[in-house]
Amino acid sequence: MEPLTLGIIGLVILLLLIFIKVPMAFALGIVGFVGLIFAIGWPNGSELDLERGFEAAWSFVSFEPFSFIASFSLVAIPLFLMMGYVAFHAGFTKDIYHTARMWLGGLKGGLAMASVAGCAMFAAVSGSSLATAAAMGKLAVPEMLRYKYDKGLATGVVAASGTLGSLIPPSILMILYGIFTEQSVGKLLMAGFIPGVLSAGIYMAMIWVRAAISPELAPTPERVSWSEKVHSLKGTWSIIVLFIIIMGGIYTGFVTPTEAAAIGALGAWVLGFISKRMTRKTSRDAIVETVTQISSIFAVVLGAKIFVGFIAITGVASVLAEWAIGLDLPPIGILLALSLVFIILGTFMDPLGIMLLTLPVVTPVVEALGYDLIWFGVIMVKFLEIGLITPPVGLNVYVLKGVVGDKVRLETIFKGILWFLLMDVVTLFILIAFPEISLWLPSLI
Repeated sequence: MEPLTLGIIGLVILLLLIFIKVPMAFALGIVGFVGLIFAIGWPNGSELDLERGFEAAWSFVSFEPFSFIASFSLVAIPLFLMMGYVAFHAGFTKDIYHTARMWLGGLKGGLAMASVAGCAMFAAVSGSSLATAAAMGKLAVPEMLRYKYDKGLATGVVAASGTLGSLIPPSILMILYGIFTEQSVGKLLMAGFIPGVLSAGIYMAMIWVRAAISPELAPTPERVSWSEKVHSLKGTWSIIVLFIIIMGGIYTGFVTPTEAAAIGALGAWVLGFISKRMTRKTSRDAIVETVTQISSIFAVVLGAKIFVGFIAITGVASVLAEWAIGLDLPPIGILLALSLVFIILGTFMDPLGIMLLTLPVVTPVVEALGYDLIWFGVIMVKFLEIGLITPPVGLNVYVLKGVVGDKVRLETIFKGILWFLLMDVVTLFILIAFPEISLWLPSLI
């Protein structure tokens, strides 16, 4: 069979399997393995030899995925996840939200703005959008509802701000992007910092303007004294220490991202025990949640590695790159077309699945267009952030719905995120128009 035809058939079958709710890891692995059998056992112009194809595919599956998963760089992912779960169970999340509420609560829309700040600070130690949304949803939403905030705004702000965990370092998606595209993980983590802060700032500015125009959306709580504000700062020291250790170490080149992750995870445990907040139960919960999450991630990564091998043999990626270059469109036009693909996929797929599915096809196109892959990593993660809150799936929305229960209807949450989706589009255009926003910090390493 002609390799290109086989590759296209494989992509179509994969999308069908995903559409009928076959788990992403199994869909990628099955299509990749069967595709390898046919790609090797049925070369163009020759007869089908299933035995030869199976032996070659089995040899690939028994070696390549294991050797990839044993990568030193991948060790950073479970370590960063553990750091985030320990920080949550030690109560650091509650501390940073309390501080943000003390300092911002007196402003128009202050509690919603504090939720954005709290999500951004928790993202700095969690690396996961879903974990950020779940953790902050338990703290921020009840507080805003208590002060009679609009239910759509109260839930929408947490669902949207939770996505900052994908951009603000340490980001799990950035680490995987760097490994699959063979880019510097340290530079990618640094590249996401300013865009992440910019996204949070634009969210907060929008909330302030909306609250000023329509005060009924976000009633202003009682004023907080300066002594209370200053006293609340003591709750931020743990998160700040962890962030400085991680990003300071990577920025100065003193440690690699994996070593920084190890130090950060150890630091979270030490701070948790020093503050006497980690009990036997909370320690067990943090470990179990880390193992559960990392098992899910690594299963998808293994499936993706098999699928990438299949796509590489068929040559689909190189053909698409040549086709994209041959179009009578400027590079920015092709980039915008790719953005539409990401947004459509985001309506029914999880971010990790989208990234690992599209990277083998999209990366050659982006490279051929002359774009910087570090910069594109930021753009791609921003697309994935948008997918996390785009209906009808919007995983962050469903995670938050699970947290708030029957207090807020699902339709209300989706309605509440519309303004934040619009702000994400604004942020995206800024990052595309001014690449130096993403590339300045990496250039200093």
